[in-house]
Amino acid sequence: MPTVSPPAEPEADPRVRAVFDDIRATRGSDFINNFWLYLAFDADLLAATWAEVKGVMAAPSALDPKVKEMIYAAVSAANACDYCVHSHLAAARAKGMTTAEQADLFRVVALAGKTNHLANAIRPPVDPVFVQGIDTKRERDE
Repeated sequence: MPTVSPPAEPEADPRVRAVFDDIRATRGSDFINNFWLYLAFDADLLAATWAEVKGVMAAPSALDPKVKEMIYAAVSAANACDYCVHSHLAAARAKGMTTAEQADLFRVVALAGKTNHLANAIRPPVDPVFVQGIDTKRERDE
């Protein structure tokens, strides 16, 4: 059940219309999904959230767009966000995620959840090699 109502005419607000136009242009689609429609109850929050999403998810980076969507779906599953799981799995599929890749993703999510719970229950100290961080040999090779 929603906690806010979307504006009856969201694009009557020029700030909302500008964000929606940018979403359409960035995605190459006229579809504005419910997350953005409902978030339009506050134009400032809508604009700030879209800017951050666009900057991470739509900007070229070291991660492939499909991988970004799969990670987003995995984190959404861990955070029990049904809406985000569905929307980002759909985006990952649109970017080429196969059924086999989705099954592997779910296996990794399930395993990470289990081992995270075990590690949180046991509370082993973090190995110093993990804290020290980056494999310097690998960095030199790059």
